[in-house]
Amino acid sequence: MVIDSKKERRLIFFALLVLAIYLSPLFILQENAHIRVHDNLDSNLAWYKVLAKSGELFGSTHAVIPQIINGQLSRNAFGTEYSLIVWLYALFPTMLAYGLSQALTRVAAFFGMYLLLRDHFLTGDKWLLLQIGSALAFALTPFWPSGMLSTLGMPLALWALLNIRNGNGSWKDYLVLTIIPFYASIVLGFFFFLSAIGVLWLWDVFRGKGWNLRFLLALGYMTIIFMLVEYRLVYSFLFSKEPNSRDEYFHAHLPFGGAVRLFIKNYLLGHTHVLTVHTLFIVPATFIAIYFVFSKKLWQQEKLFVFLFTLNILLSLWYAFWFYDGWLPLTEKFHFMNTFNFARYHFLRPLVIYSAFALALKIISLQGIDWTKLAKWLIILQIFFLALCNDEIIYQDKPTVKEFFAEDLFEEIKEHIALPQEDYRIASIGLHPAVAQYNGFYTIDTYNNFYPLSYKHQFRKIIEKELAKNKTIRNYFDKWGGRCYIFTAQLGKRYMLKKDSKRHLRNLELNTDVFKEMGGRYIFSAIPIDNAEQNKLLLDKVFISKKAAWKIYLYKTL
Repeated sequence: MVIDSKKERRLIFFALLVLAIYLSPLFILQENAHIRVHDNLDSNLAWYKVLAKSGELFGSTHAVIPQIINGQLSRNAFGTEYSLIVWLYALFPTMLAYGLSQALTRVAAFFGMYLLLRDHFLTGDKWLLLQIGSALAFALTPFWPSGMLSTLGMPLALWALLNIRNGNGSWKDYLVLTIIPFYASIVLGFFFFLSAIGVLWLWDVFRGKGWNLRFLLALGYMTIIFMLVEYRLVYSFLFSKEPNSRDEYFHAHLPFGGAVRLFIKNYLLGHTHVLTVHTLFIVPATFIAIYFVFSKKLWQQEKLFVFLFTLNILLSLWYAFWFYDGWLPLTEKFHFMNTFNFARYHFLRPLVIYSAFALALKIISLQGIDWTKLAKWLIILQIFFLALCNDEIIYQDKPTVKEFFAEDLFEEIKEHIALPQEDYRIASIGLHPAVAQYNGFYTIDTYNNFYPLSYKHQFRKIIEKELAKNKTIRNYFDKWGGRCYIFTAQLGKRYMLKKDSKRHLRNLELNTDVFKEMGGRYIFSAIPIDNAEQNKLLLDKVFISKKAAWKIYLYKTL
């Protein structure tokens, strides 16, 4: 049967209109917009600006970023210059780049899921509304912004690979496989996707369907493109001999009961980097559908849905039990199990959950008129709920981008210090180092997952006494250390204290001698330090602005 192209165009136009409305606050409000802070404002957005201004965008594999941790941060830690997102931030103001990235990702996610459902998972014009509705819902998920197409591009890649697998491949499919690696990360999604597709190819072989060399070569082709684009990562993984901070990442720490609880939490609520917002409507829909499959013995007819339903459970189990302390004997023997996060197979879940959702709605619809109405309401409610998860609503109590980076305030601080920024080093207390980095300050603290282990150990001496007082921050720093921050026992993991905070640091114990040895001269503190003199610090001046989220107490070393 031929799809009603006019109806298809109308529904696609409506879906794109919804996406445009959803994205409009980013383009209308620009720096006055509210967006995610965690692993976004506190890191990536500052990194892009630092990289663009470092002069090392095309630096060699041995180059460093001078502005961060005394030039000990490798250029390779900031990823490849062949990523389109890097160029968006290099060419455009921060929030225009952010908005464009969001738009590119969500449009690609929509068309990818729609094509996958239309051509492979949910074929036929009868299901056009469910195809486009599910694709729109998928495109509205609050994905991790700097992940780009790392997860939301999976349906598009799967569509292309399945076309080739079925012998229907064209230049469009190979174009998709070529372009996606320039706007996705292999370690934040596609390693797990490509290895899973490799298992699919092996399954075909074992079932006697032949070697399907075109499918295998297409899979290898996309992998090679990723390797070329991510050549810095490949170089660091294969040739870097210096111990780095990831060598002290210890993931296996949960007892059996804790792993079970994490499984339930992940299955029902998801994960911050791959939020699917599936709890209220998708989980019930899939359980209703699996009930009909079970009660009416539809296992054969609905084997794809049953597979996806089961896979979703297994992915959450894998994620949770990756942190089970029963792995310890293996992680001690095979070090790469600590340095590489294999738990990220759960990054496949957005693809799995929304594909299963579409198939579940089909199964529900086939049970009668009333059930068809329920299926339509479920997709409408899911889209509506996702719309309510817009950043401008969810993060309305957080600082705006302008308030967070507070450029006017930090320009005032820079002018007060009146020295070239490269001539002194600073660290922050009660606010993310990314704020100072975004404003051009050279910092001895940072948030990065890949920096010299020797630097971590040296920096630890500054906060050694504070870590000794607080087990939470001690484990956080010693067993991970991605946030190389001036942690304090009193504040714990609170590092966003806004200007209305009434807190004081009362019993701070820093080794400022080590701080000075590392080049530290000033501390930007979000709250006053009552015993500053005991820490060989002198309050220089307090800075505050109506346009900034922070009040900065500028301390200099004695």
